[in-house]
Amino acid sequence: MLQITLPDGSIRPYDGPVTGTGIAEDISKSLAKKAIAMKVDGAVRDIWDWIEKDATVEIITRDSAEALDLVRHDAAHLLAQAVQALFPGTQVTIGPVIEDGFYYDFARKEPFSTEDFEKIEKKMGELVDADLPTKKEVWSRDEAIAKFDSMGETYKAEIIRDLPQGEDIKVYHHGDWFDLCRGPHLPSTKHIGKSFKLMKLAGAYWRGDHRNEQLQRIYGTAWLSDKDLKAHLTRLEEAEKRDHRRLGREMDLFHLQPEAQGSVFWHAKGFTIWRELEAYIRRQLDADGYEEVKTPQLLDSVFWQQSGHWAKFRENMFVVPDEVPNTEDDAPLLSGEADMMALKPMNCPAHVQIFKQGIKSYRDLPIRMAEFGCCHRNEPHGALHGLMRVRQFTQDDAHIFCREDQIVDETIRFLNLFATVYGDVGFTDITYKIATRPEVRAGSDEAWDRAEQMLEEAFKQSGLDYEILPGEGAFYGPKLEFHLTDAIGRTWQCGTFQLDYVLPERLDAAYVGEDGNRHRPVMLHRAVFGSFERFIGLLIEQYAGRMPLWLAPVQMVVATVTTDANEYAEKIAQEFRAAGMRVETDLRNEKINYKVREHSHAKVPLIAVVGGREAEERKLSLRRLGSKDSTVMGVDEALTELKTEALAPDLKR
Repeated sequence: MLQITLPDGSIRPYDGPVTGTGIAEDISKSLAKKAIAMKVDGAVRDIWDWIEKDATVEIITRDSAEALDLVRHDAAHLLAQAVQALFPGTQVTIGPVIEDGFYYDFARKEPFSTEDFEKIEKKMGELVDADLPTKKEVWSRDEAIAKFDSMGETYKAEIIRDLPQGEDIKVYHHGDWFDLCRGPHLPSTKHIGKSFKLMKLAGAYWRGDHRNEQLQRIYGTAWLSDKDLKAHLTRLEEAEKRDHRRLGREMDLFHLQPEAQGSVFWHAKGFTIWRELEAYIRRQLDADGYEEVKTPQLLDSVFWQQSGHWAKFRENMFVVPDEVPNTEDDAPLLSGEADMMALKPMNCPAHVQIFKQGIKSYRDLPIRMAEFGCCHRNEPHGALHGLMRVRQFTQDDAHIFCREDQIVDETIRFLNLFATVYGDVGFTDITYKIATRPEVRAGSDEAWDRAEQMLEEAFKQSGLDYEILPGEGAFYGPKLEFHLTDAIGRTWQCGTFQLDYVLPERLDAAYVGEDGNRHRPVMLHRAVFGSFERFIGLLIEQYAGRMPLWLAPVQMVVATVTTDANEYAEKIAQEFRAAGMRVETDLRNEKINYKVREHSHAKVPLIAVVGGREAEERKLSLRRLGSKDSTVMGVDEALTELKTEALAPDLKR
């Protein structure tokens, strides 16, 4: 007797093996019509698969959380099927699900064009209407190789040849068309629906190796409904308007160029935002008991070998030889004889070296060591993306060296700091998560138990809701993740908090305990902004360039209506500068509407318009960005109001 346990805890007995379809029909005919897949003991499987032993089974419909990935997976196959129908001779390679959609890589001599998308989409729609049934077959490895080779599908045959000997190969048929795939898939093409759209073309090397053939990649997006698709496309349009790279050019904030791949040229206005953020976070760190330090850019490879980064991170480090001149004849060492040095990709080993200077007592802890540390990581060219993914970056990095009994208090302290800072800069929608022990890890289970329990206790005492991410922690300890949602619904991770027992052991950091013996400190890695570059990129997109007044590179422009008011404009601009504001004047012989449009396009928050009447009465006409109305006010009143408004949030408190 086979027993199937359903999500509500009820158990249904069967005389022998049963399919997911059979279980759905047994529950209700309406459920059977909506069933698209099933979960068997937590694993998603095809709805027609046989279940041959006792199991917990959940029927998946389009209302289930798993439905979207299934639709996108099938949409990738649908794209490949449509392309091969329209462009005979095209080879298919791989087509995975990705965030917000899917892609498929094709081998074809002639290039695709975005003009092809309309007819491909039309063909995809026809295949959906055809309601082609899905069928799964299992072939032997040799049979599969022979079949795909005979069809001229050399890439598919190569994939199979790289699989272990004796492994069975799953092949999914959608009508007469079939593809090599692990599955699972929907019962037929009608379940995909038509809420899809092809988005863009790109080049891609076979298996990601630039030495291999270049393929053509078509990206698409797919959703469960037209409403969801439309909302996604609207978000993309809004994201395009907010793109920090475009706004960076328009607002004269920064630029990037090929001769400095992954490094940012900050212009004066962009660096003003940087300086304001740095001054702000430095004040928070000073108030929270951090000591600011500065460590070298180049460190001997011995530190990275001791820390473990050399073995795990070497390919992402910029390494240079340390060629010490020969003491006898001043001849340089031959290649291969030099010691190696590396530009630091992170600051932690350097901070341990400062901690190790002198004897530390248990009374000295916690030591909170902060650095605006410039780091370098050798990211691939293809991975670089504006300010979001760079090679040279600066972190608001800090490491807390503490005793184990101080972990909860230090975690609570950081959570309070994090919430305050993110609230001040305008990110209030934050999800907190604890990433727990991975399968491969250092340390004992007892140590992991204590560490995870202490992080949970800190959240409970802070009154914050949190989620658990099983197995997502670092190999050296659990960590906290902070997922923030921006103004258009995108999710980002910036700050970090990681609990580390391992690095102090590797680098022999110790303090003298109350018992007079040497003890290892716990090392808490933490950053609030993370990378300054990335965080500024997020702020630009969050505010669509309309920065809060305290962060705006130019806070106000005093623009004249006539040249007769030039002297007055310069005078009051200087008064606002003396009050601490960043103010420019626009004395050009242009119409005032032209000036207002130009400065509004440059995202200047305040425009003070002055003419002869304003000069006589010592007034100004103040227009705020995004408003069509102006307010006439006295200069002294405006000074009092605006100099306070222009302060950073912490200085207003």
